[in-house]
Amino acid sequence: MLDNFPPRIPIGSWIADLIAWINVNLDFLLDFIKDTGSWVNDAVVAVLLFPHPLIAIVIFALVAWLVRSWRLALGVLISFILIMSMNMWVQSMQTLALVVIAALTAIIIALPLGIWAARNDTVSAFVKPILDFMQTMPAMVYLIPAITFFSIGAVPALFSTIIFSLPPAVRLTELGIRGVDEETVEAGQSFGATNWEILRGVQLPLAIPSIMAGINQVIMLALSMAVIAGMVGADGLGKEVTHALSTINVARGAEAGLSLVFLAIFLDRFTAALGAPGDHKSSLLAKWRAAREAKLRDAQAQGVTA
Repeated sequence: MLDNFPPRIPIGSWIADLIAWINVNLDFLLDFIKDTGSWVNDAVVAVLLFPHPLIAIVIFALVAWLVRSWRLALGVLISFILIMSMNMWVQSMQTLALVVIAALTAIIIALPLGIWAARNDTVSAFVKPILDFMQTMPAMVYLIPAITFFSIGAVPALFSTIIFSLPPAVRLTELGIRGVDEETVEAGQSFGATNWEILRGVQLPLAIPSIMAGINQVIMLALSMAVIAGMVGADGLGKEVTHALSTINVARGAEAGLSLVFLAIFLDRFTAALGAPGDHKSSLLAKWRAAREAKLRDAQAQGVTA
Protein backbone atom coordinates (compact mmCIF):
# COMPACT_ATOMS: atom_id res chain seq x y z
CA MET A 1 0.00 0.00 0.00
CA LEU A 2 2.79 2.41 0.82
CA ASP A 3 4.22 1.93 -2.66
CA ASN A 4 1.21 3.78 -4.08
CA PHE A 5 1.24 6.58 -1.49
CA PRO A 6 1.05 9.43 -2.12
CA PRO A 7 -0.80 9.06 -5.43
CA ARG A 8 0.82 10.66 -8.44
CA ILE A 9 -0.58 14.13 -9.20
CA PRO A 10 -0.05 15.00 -12.88
CA ILE A 11 0.60 18.72 -12.32
CA GLY A 12 3.01 18.83 -15.24
CA SER A 13 0.37 17.40 -17.58
CA TRP A 14 -2.16 19.99 -16.39
CA ILE A 15 0.29 22.81 -17.07
CA ALA A 16 1.12 21.36 -20.49
CA ASP A 17 -2.61 21.17 -21.29
CA LEU A 18 -3.07 24.79 -20.20
CA ILE A 19 -0.19 25.98 -22.39
CA ALA A 20 -1.56 23.96 -25.32
CA TRP A 21 -5.02 25.50 -24.79
CA ILE A 22 -3.55 29.02 -24.73
CA ASN A 23 -1.52 28.28 -27.85
CA VAL A 24 -4.61 27.11 -29.74
CA ASN A 25 -7.29 29.49 -28.47
CA LEU A 26 -5.26 32.70 -28.04
CA ASP A 27 -3.15 32.39 -31.15
CA PHE A 28 -4.33 35.80 -32.42
CA LEU A 29 -3.04 37.47 -29.23
CA LEU A 30 0.23 35.56 -29.32
CA ASP A 31 0.74 36.50 -32.98
CA PHE A 32 0.09 40.15 -32.15
CA ILE A 33 2.60 40.07 -29.28
CA LYS A 34 5.17 38.32 -31.47
CA ASP A 35 4.79 40.76 -34.36
CA THR A 36 4.83 43.80 -32.07
CA GLY A 37 7.81 42.54 -30.08
CA SER A 38 9.78 41.76 -33.23
CA TRP A 39 9.01 45.19 -34.71
CA VAL A 40 9.97 47.07 -31.54
CA ASN A 41 13.18 45.07 -31.13
CA ASP A 42 14.19 45.64 -34.76
CA ALA A 43 13.41 49.36 -34.45
CA VAL A 44 15.51 49.83 -31.29
CA VAL A 45 18.41 47.87 -32.79
CA ALA A 46 18.22 50.01 -35.95
CA VAL A 47 18.33 53.22 -33.87
CA LEU A 48 21.33 52.03 -31.85
CA LEU A 49 23.21 50.91 -34.96
CA PHE A 50 22.30 53.96 -37.09
CA PRO A 51 25.23 56.22 -36.07
CA HIS A 52 28.81 55.19 -36.70
CA PRO A 53 30.15 53.25 -33.69
CA LEU A 54 32.64 56.02 -32.83
CA ILE A 55 29.87 58.63 -32.83
CA ALA A 56 27.68 56.35 -30.71
CA ILE A 57 30.54 55.82 -28.25
CA VAL A 58 30.99 59.60 -27.89
CA ILE A 59 27.24 59.95 -27.24
CA PHE A 60 27.32 57.24 -24.55
CA ALA A 61 30.33 58.93 -22.94
CA LEU A 62 28.58 62.32 -22.92
CA VAL A 63 25.51 60.77 -21.32
CA ALA A 64 27.73 59.21 -18.63
CA TRP A 65 29.36 62.60 -18.01
CA LEU A 66 25.97 64.30 -17.90
CA VAL A 67 24.49 62.04 -15.24
CA ARG A 68 27.56 61.21 -13.19
CA SER A 69 31.16 62.33 -13.81
CA TRP A 70 33.98 62.62 -16.30
CA ARG A 71 35.57 59.52 -14.75
CA LEU A 72 32.61 57.37 -15.75
CA ALA A 73 32.62 59.01 -19.18
CA LEU A 74 36.28 58.09 -19.61
CA GLY A 75 35.60 54.53 -18.49
CA VAL A 76 32.69 54.24 -20.94
CA LEU A 77 34.86 55.63 -23.74
CA ILE A 78 37.66 53.13 -23.12
CA SER A 79 35.42 50.09 -22.52
CA PHE A 80 33.18 50.73 -25.53
CA ILE A 81 36.19 51.25 -27.80
CA LEU A 82 37.43 47.86 -26.55
CA ILE A 83 34.05 46.34 -27.45
CA MET A 84 34.35 47.84 -30.92
CA SER A 85 37.93 46.57 -31.29
CA MET A 86 36.78 43.03 -30.43
CA ASN A 87 34.20 43.20 -33.26
CA MET A 88 31.39 42.90 -30.71
CA TRP A 89 29.72 46.27 -31.33
CA VAL A 90 26.72 45.00 -33.31
CA GLN A 91 26.11 42.15 -30.86
CA SER A 92 26.45 44.53 -27.90
CA MET A 93 23.83 46.91 -29.34
CA GLN A 94 21.50 43.97 -30.01
CA THR A 95 21.88 42.91 -26.37
CA LEU A 96 21.42 46.49 -25.17
CA ALA A 97 18.21 46.75 -27.21
CA LEU A 98 16.87 43.55 -25.66
CA VAL A 99 17.74 44.75 -22.15
CA VAL A 100 16.22 48.21 -22.68
CA ILE A 101 12.94 46.85 -24.08
CA ALA A 102 12.58 44.14 -21.42
CA ALA A 103 13.53 46.50 -18.56
CA LEU A 104 11.16 49.27 -19.68
CA THR A 105 8.29 46.80 -20.07
CA ALA A 106 8.99 45.28 -16.64
CA ILE A 107 9.18 48.73 -15.04
CA ILE A 108 5.92 49.87 -16.66
CA ILE A 109 4.21 46.81 -15.17
CA ALA A 110 6.06 46.78 -11.83
CA LEU A 111 5.75 50.40 -10.67
CA PRO A 112 1.92 50.62 -10.68
CA LEU A 113 1.72 47.13 -9.19
CA GLY A 114 4.18 48.05 -6.44
CA ILE A 115 2.27 51.26 -5.65
CA TRP A 116 -1.00 49.34 -5.52
CA ALA A 117 0.51 46.70 -3.24
CA ALA A 118 1.92 49.41 -0.94
CA ARG A 119 -1.51 51.00 -0.53
CA ASN A 120 -3.55 47.81 -0.26
CA ASP A 121 -2.63 44.97 2.13
CA THR A 122 -4.86 42.48 0.31
CA VAL A 123 -3.08 43.11 -2.99
CA SER A 124 0.28 42.84 -1.23
CA ALA A 125 -0.64 39.49 0.32
CA PHE A 126 -1.81 38.21 -3.07
CA VAL A 127 1.21 39.46 -5.03
CA LYS A 128 4.00 38.31 -2.69
CA PRO A 129 3.70 34.52 -3.28
CA ILE A 130 3.50 35.13 -7.05
CA LEU A 131 6.69 37.19 -6.90
CA ASP A 132 8.34 34.46 -4.81
CA PHE A 133 7.39 31.93 -7.46
CA MET A 134 8.71 34.13 -10.28
CA GLN A 135 12.04 34.71 -8.52
CA THR A 136 12.71 31.13 -7.42
CA MET A 137 11.72 29.39 -10.65
CA PRO A 138 14.89 28.63 -12.68
CA ALA A 139 15.17 31.14 -15.50
CA MET A 140 15.56 28.47 -18.19
CA VAL A 141 12.14 27.02 -17.32
CA TYR A 142 10.52 30.19 -18.66
CA LEU A 143 11.99 29.41 -22.07
CA ILE A 144 9.75 26.34 -22.49
CA PRO A 145 6.39 28.18 -22.71
CA ALA A 146 8.14 31.12 -24.43
CA ILE A 147 9.30 28.90 -27.30
CA THR A 148 5.89 27.20 -27.43
CA PHE A 149 4.12 30.55 -27.72
CA PHE A 150 6.53 32.53 -29.91
CA SER A 151 8.87 30.01 -31.60
CA ILE A 152 12.52 31.18 -31.53
CA GLY A 153 14.06 34.64 -31.81
CA ALA A 154 13.99 37.87 -29.84
CA VAL A 155 10.37 37.68 -28.63
CA PRO A 156 10.68 34.53 -26.45
CA ALA A 157 13.86 36.04 -25.03
CA LEU A 158 11.98 39.25 -24.18
CA PHE A 159 9.09 37.27 -22.68
CA SER A 160 11.28 35.23 -20.33
CA THR A 161 13.49 38.22 -19.46
CA ILE A 162 10.50 40.36 -18.45
CA ILE A 163 9.10 37.65 -16.17
CA PHE A 164 12.50 36.94 -14.60
CA SER A 165 13.45 40.58 -13.98
CA LEU A 166 10.11 42.05 -12.86
CA PRO A 167 9.85 41.02 -9.14
CA PRO A 168 12.58 43.29 -7.63
CA ALA A 169 10.95 46.45 -8.98
CA VAL A 170 7.58 45.51 -7.46
CA ARG A 171 9.11 44.61 -4.10
CA LEU A 172 11.34 47.67 -3.78
CA THR A 173 8.63 50.06 -4.95
CA GLU A 174 6.30 48.70 -2.28
CA LEU A 175 9.08 48.76 0.31
CA GLY A 176 10.02 52.35 -0.51
CA ILE A 177 6.46 53.67 -0.24
CA ARG A 178 5.72 51.72 2.94
CA GLY A 179 9.00 53.02 4.40
CA VAL A 180 7.93 56.66 4.22
CA ASP A 181 7.56 58.12 7.71
CA GLU A 182 3.95 58.01 8.90
CA GLU A 183 4.28 61.46 10.48
CA THR A 184 5.16 62.95 7.10
CA VAL A 185 2.07 61.38 5.54
CA GLU A 186 -0.11 62.54 8.44
CA ALA A 187 1.27 66.07 8.05
CA GLY A 188 0.14 66.05 4.42
CA GLN A 189 -3.29 64.76 5.41
CA SER A 190 -3.62 67.47 8.05
CA PHE A 191 -3.20 70.10 5.34
CA GLY A 192 -6.08 68.55 3.41
CA ALA A 193 -4.03 66.75 0.75
CA THR A 194 -5.81 63.95 -1.10
CA ASN A 195 -4.41 60.42 -1.29
CA TRP A 196 -3.21 61.09 -4.85
CA GLU A 197 -1.51 64.34 -3.81
CA ILE A 198 0.22 62.58 -0.89
CA LEU A 199 1.37 59.77 -3.19
CA ARG A 200 2.64 62.15 -5.86
CA GLY A 201 4.09 64.84 -3.62
CA VAL A 202 5.28 62.95 -0.53
CA GLN A 203 5.55 59.19 -0.84
CA LEU A 204 6.95 58.81 -4.36
CA PRO A 205 9.68 61.49 -3.99
CA LEU A 206 10.83 60.00 -0.68
CA ALA A 207 10.71 56.48 -2.14
CA ILE A 208 12.84 57.36 -5.19
CA PRO A 209 16.09 55.79 -3.85
CA SER A 210 14.33 52.48 -3.21
CA ILE A 211 12.48 52.60 -6.54
CA MET A 212 15.70 53.32 -8.44
CA ALA A 213 17.39 50.43 -6.63
CA GLY A 214 14.59 48.21 -7.93
CA ILE A 215 15.04 49.54 -11.47
CA ASN A 216 18.76 48.90 -11.20
CA GLN A 217 18.07 45.30 -10.20
CA VAL A 218 15.64 44.88 -13.11
CA ILE A 219 18.31 46.00 -15.58
CA MET A 220 20.99 43.77 -14.06
CA LEU A 221 18.71 40.72 -14.08
CA ALA A 222 17.66 41.46 -17.65
CA LEU A 223 21.31 41.63 -18.65
CA SER A 224 22.02 38.36 -16.85
CA MET A 225 19.40 36.73 -19.10
CA ALA A 226 21.34 37.70 -22.24
CA VAL A 227 23.22 34.39 -22.36
CA ILE A 228 20.05 32.37 -21.83
CA ALA A 229 18.34 34.47 -24.52
CA GLY A 230 21.03 33.29 -26.93
CA MET A 231 19.81 29.73 -26.46
CA VAL A 232 16.46 30.59 -28.06
CA GLY A 233 17.99 32.28 -31.08
CA ALA A 234 18.01 35.91 -29.93
CA ASP A 235 20.78 37.91 -31.59
CA GLY A 236 23.42 39.51 -29.39
CA LEU A 237 26.20 38.64 -27.00
CA GLY A 238 24.25 35.70 -25.59
CA LYS A 239 24.27 34.07 -29.02
CA GLU A 240 28.03 34.57 -29.18
CA VAL A 241 28.50 32.94 -25.77
CA THR A 242 26.25 30.03 -26.74
CA HIS A 243 28.16 29.52 -29.98
CA ALA A 244 31.50 29.73 -28.15
CA LEU A 245 30.28 27.15 -25.64
CA SER A 246 29.13 24.72 -28.33
CA THR A 247 32.46 24.98 -30.19
CA ILE A 248 34.71 25.35 -27.11
CA ASN A 249 35.94 28.67 -28.52
CA VAL A 250 37.60 30.23 -25.46
CA ALA A 251 38.69 33.42 -27.23
CA ARG A 252 35.21 34.22 -28.60
CA GLY A 253 33.58 33.41 -25.28
CA ALA A 254 35.99 35.65 -23.38
CA GLU A 255 35.37 38.57 -25.75
CA ALA A 256 31.59 38.22 -25.50
CA GLY A 257 31.81 37.88 -21.72
CA LEU A 258 33.96 41.01 -21.38
CA SER A 259 31.53 42.94 -23.57
CA LEU A 260 28.69 41.90 -21.26
CA VAL A 261 30.70 43.07 -18.25
CA PHE A 262 31.35 46.48 -19.84
CA LEU A 263 27.65 46.90 -20.66
CA ALA A 264 26.68 45.87 -17.13
CA ILE A 265 29.05 48.40 -15.52
CA PHE A 266 27.73 51.20 -17.73
CA LEU A 267 24.08 50.41 -17.02
CA ASP A 268 24.69 49.91 -13.29
CA ARG A 269 26.52 53.23 -12.84
CA PHE A 270 23.99 55.04 -15.04
CA THR A 271 20.93 53.92 -13.07
CA ALA A 272 22.72 54.45 -9.74
CA ALA A 273 23.49 58.04 -10.75
CA LEU A 274 19.86 58.65 -11.72
CA GLY A 275 18.78 57.40 -8.30
CA ALA A 276 20.97 59.90 -6.44
CA PRO A 277 22.00 62.73 -8.80
CA GLY A 278 22.87 65.04 -5.94
CA ASP A 279 25.72 62.79 -4.84
CA HIS A 280 27.74 63.33 -8.01
CA LYS A 281 28.98 66.92 -7.78
CA SER A 282 31.28 66.57 -10.79
CA SER A 283 28.51 65.67 -13.23
CA LEU A 284 27.41 68.14 -15.90
CA LEU A 285 23.84 67.77 -14.65
CA ALA A 286 24.82 68.74 -11.10
CA LYS A 287 26.83 71.72 -12.38
CA TRP A 288 23.92 72.88 -14.53
CA ARG A 289 21.54 72.64 -11.57
CA ALA A 290 23.95 74.54 -9.32
CA ALA A 291 24.37 77.30 -11.93
CA ARG A 292 20.61 77.55 -12.39
CA GLU A 293 20.02 77.80 -8.63
CA ALA A 294 22.74 80.46 -8.32
CA LYS A 295 21.15 82.44 -11.15
CA LEU A 296 17.76 82.27 -9.45
CA ARG A 297 19.26 83.41 -6.14
CA ASP A 298 20.97 86.36 -7.86
CA ALA A 299 17.73 87.34 -9.54
CA GLN A 300 15.85 87.16 -6.22
CA ALA A 301 18.58 89.21 -4.49
CA GLN A 302 18.42 91.90 -7.17
CA GLY A 303 14.65 92.01 -6.86
CA VAL A 304 14.88 92.49 -3.08
CA THR A 305 17.53 95.21 -3.52
CA ALA A 306 15.42 97.05 -6.04
